[in-house]
Order: sequence, then C-alpha cells, then structure tokens
Amino acid sequence: MRKFWAYLKTVQFRTNLLLAVGTVVVVVMIVFFSLSFYTRHGTGIPVPQLKGLQVEKAMSLLKEQGFEYKIDSVYVLDQAPGSVVEQDPDPGTNVKENRTIYLTVVTRLAPNVSMPDLEPYTYREAVATLANYGLKVGDTTYKSDIARDRILEMRFGGQPIKAGSKIPKGSRIDLVLGNGEGASEVEIPDLLNKDFDEAKFVIKNGGLTIGTITYQGAITDSTSLVVTAQSPRKTDSLTKTSNGTRINLTVSQGKKTDVPNQ
Repeated sequence: MRKFWAYLKTVQFRTNLLLAVGTVVVVVMIVFFSLSFYTRHGTGIPVPQLKGLQVEKAMSLLKEQGFEYKIDSVYVLDQAPGSVVEQDPDPGTNVKENRTIYLTVVTRLAPNVSMPDLEPYTYREAVATLANYGLKVGDTTYKSDIARDRILEMRFGGQPIKAGSKIPKGSRIDLVLGNGEGASEVEIPDLLNKDFDEAKFVIKNGGLTIGTITYQGAITDSTSLVVTAQSPRKTDSLTKTSNGTRINLTVSQGKKTDVPNQ
C-alpha cells in the first residue's frame, strides 16, 4: 500500500495522468466537431413562407431552394381552392437541403353532403342546420302561410330540392318562408285516392301545409302510395280553412279505395 501511495507522488504518475486526460479531451473534441460538421449544426436553409400561396407557386419555390415536398388535401369552406393552408416545418425553420416539406392544400372539388330536411324548422333553426352541414343560406322569399318565418320550401339552383339530395358542400340554399298572414281562408282540397306525391303538390300550392303522415299497412314501394284519409276533410259544412293549415294524411300501398258518399 505504501508503494502505491509513493507511486502516486512520482513524476511518472502525474505525466501519465495528464496524458490520459489530454487524450480524453482530444477525443471528445474530435467527436464533437465531427458530429457538428456532419449534421451542419447551426446551419441550414430557412423554410420559406408558403401559407396563402397557390400550390403551383409553392412547389416552384420549394424546387428552386432544393426542397422536396409532399401534399395532402383538405376541403375548407371559404378558402380559395388550391391554396396552401398548412405547412410543416413552420416558416423560418432552418433545415437541411433536400428536406421534405409537408403541405396541406385546399381541394378544388368540394365533397357532397346530404341536404337536410328544413321544412319543420324556423328560419333561425334552418340557418344553424345549414351551417352544421357546411351549407349557406341564399335568397329568401315569402309566401302566404299562417306561421311567420317557417320554412315552406328549399331551392338549389332555382329548383326545388328534397331532403337527402346530394349537393356540393358550401352550396347556397334559397329558402321560401311563411309570411305569417294566415287570416285569409283557402279551399280544402279533396285528396282521397290521389297519389301521395300529387297530394303533397296540391297541399303546398294551395296555401296549406303538409301535416302528419300516417302509413297504413305494409309499405313495399314508397313511390306508389295513395291517400286513404285526410284531416281536415272537405265536407258540405266545411269547405274552407285558414291559410297555412296543416293537412294530415293517411296513405297506403298503391291501392285506391271507394270514397263513401257524403
């Protein structure tokens, strides 16, 4: 043990110790600077600002600066088709040449959505529902109806549109609303034994409203239905009703019945 402590005090030990420490420091510095050179530490090319550019311009700019790129598409309402809305890495980030830049671009083709059924709703409810479906309110017109601002009809491109029809997201839907003037009276139509579609047409164009629809018996073909009962029904003592009155119908599968004499 004494020899060991004596050796620690010798010049040879101190020399070997300094050489070992120096060797470790040199190796660490070589590794550090080599790694920095390999990874180009602190250097790189700043990523350009691409958001808001059309995708063609963005791709051209990336090619000029030596970047690769990948593109994903998304539909964004009220954004110009073909414009860049997201990029990764962010603008100004220093990256190596040939780095892949990821772009999110607004698709040029809007996806289709199903037209919601707005007829049971008021104008405010219809506006909120259309927004939830990614649609917009277009022109609004009024016609005689007992209920103010109730949706009577939906139109797309100037033509009536039915609930469930497929239309491009972002489309404008024109609405026909009730004007609340229901004091005037209209004739009660006789709808018994009429085709269901014809009966609905007569009701809407007669200043009335389609009420509850009751299906009678087994229904195998929804395009071949006839009216078997209505309420209110035209009688000798009741021929007119208030504008906008709801007409409730009972329909069955394509089988017309004899109407009893009144």
